[in-house]
Amino acid sequence: MSQHVIETQSSQAGQLSEVVRKAQLAKAAAPKLALLTTEQKNNVLLRIADALVEQAASIIEANALDLHRGRENGTSASLLDRIALNETRIAAMAEGLRQVVLLPDPVGEELESFERPNGLSIRKVRVPLGVIGMIYEARPNVTVDAAGLCLKTGNAVVLRGGSAALESNRRIVEVLHETMAQTVMPADALQLILDPSRSSADEMLKLNGLLDVLIPRGGASLIQNVVKNASVPVIETGAGICHTYVDASADPDMALKIAINAKVQRPSVCNSMETMLVHRDFAAKHLAAIAEQFVQQKVELRGDAASRELFPAIKEASEQDWDTEYSDYILNIRIVDHLDQAIEHITAHGTQHSECIVTEDEANAVRFLNEIDAAAVYHNASTRFTDGFEFGFGAEIGISTQKLHVRGPMGLPSLTSTKYIIVGSGQIRG
Repeated sequence: MSQHVIETQSSQAGQLSEVVRKAQLAKAAAPKLALLTTEQKNNVLLRIADALVEQAASIIEANALDLHRGRENGTSASLLDRIALNETRIAAMAEGLRQVVLLPDPVGEELESFERPNGLSIRKVRVPLGVIGMIYEARPNVTVDAAGLCLKTGNAVVLRGGSAALESNRRIVEVLHETMAQTVMPADALQLILDPSRSSADEMLKLNGLLDVLIPRGGASLIQNVVKNASVPVIETGAGICHTYVDASADPDMALKIAINAKVQRPSVCNSMETMLVHRDFAAKHLAAIAEQFVQQKVELRGDAASRELFPAIKEASEQDWDTEYSDYILNIRIVDHLDQAIEHITAHGTQHSECIVTEDEANAVRFLNEIDAAAVYHNASTRFTDGFEFGFGAEIGISTQKLHVRGPMGLPSLTSTKYIIVGSGQIRG
């Protein structure tokens, strides 16, 4: 047991905190979970999917409590949208689990094998990470996605969602526990921290020996707090300041369609566009028409002097605006003279999440795709596709913007590590 856990226990006069107690339960369940076959895990996930649909009414009832509290507290419309559940969204959550079932189980996959001159046979195989800690905000669908992906890969998981969706998460996990308790899967492998205070999240950051990895998912402040203060290893899922660059040769109809989709289809999520960069030549002909479409969609526009000259309804953008993830109906617009200037802006203000170029110039497209450093780069397609379900992963546990271990939407293989299995016939090292 780690020193931190010992200190936590002693500091509470022998009474375990909720965080430590539930992490210990997950830790104890992890070895049992890791032994389940693919068929056993898939059967449980299918039963969970059915249970979510069957219990949709009770989940929506719990969700209504979160929404009511949010409205009373002045929660923004975009955040309420992230929290809100209905039968369609619950059915989508269940479908995500069914898609995970259809995907290959990475656990036990042989990545390479070779034999040494001394006769040792060596195989490299995928294994579960162990116990995953998830700290996230708002969206209750993350609870189901994280549980499904972790359980499919044989990982126990400790979930700590935000207070805004506490009742929704509580009821969802109750449904999952009730279902798991009727199967071979240990229900203790899934834990939900109900303490919504900052201290419960901070406590998870130091649970070395109980948690094998932490995955934060939410706004920039949450992620940076975890990255800067955790002693448990962290997979960083980044904030999404995403850009769409409309090049001089862009098809106007395509540019409009992609830009509107990237901003308006669901502005509250991390892969939505926050800044549109427009080549000066294209802007002179088409910016006013595109901006008018945004205004009709109730999007507040903020921009540089050049964009405001072309469309006076655009408000002046501050320097801070270029570095802000709005997650709302707000969009920055900047006019650029050439591709290099667009790349420079994205490099300075992007978060290495998702970036798009709309162009008919193949050379410019190739340069953009090669030179932009991001987890996902697009040519003539909306950044809204950076998503585990859209990539065919069934679901995702987050979108990693770091470069170690994994990058981009994190599906099943991302939740595994590897180990070497060595078989000999009595060899000793001289």
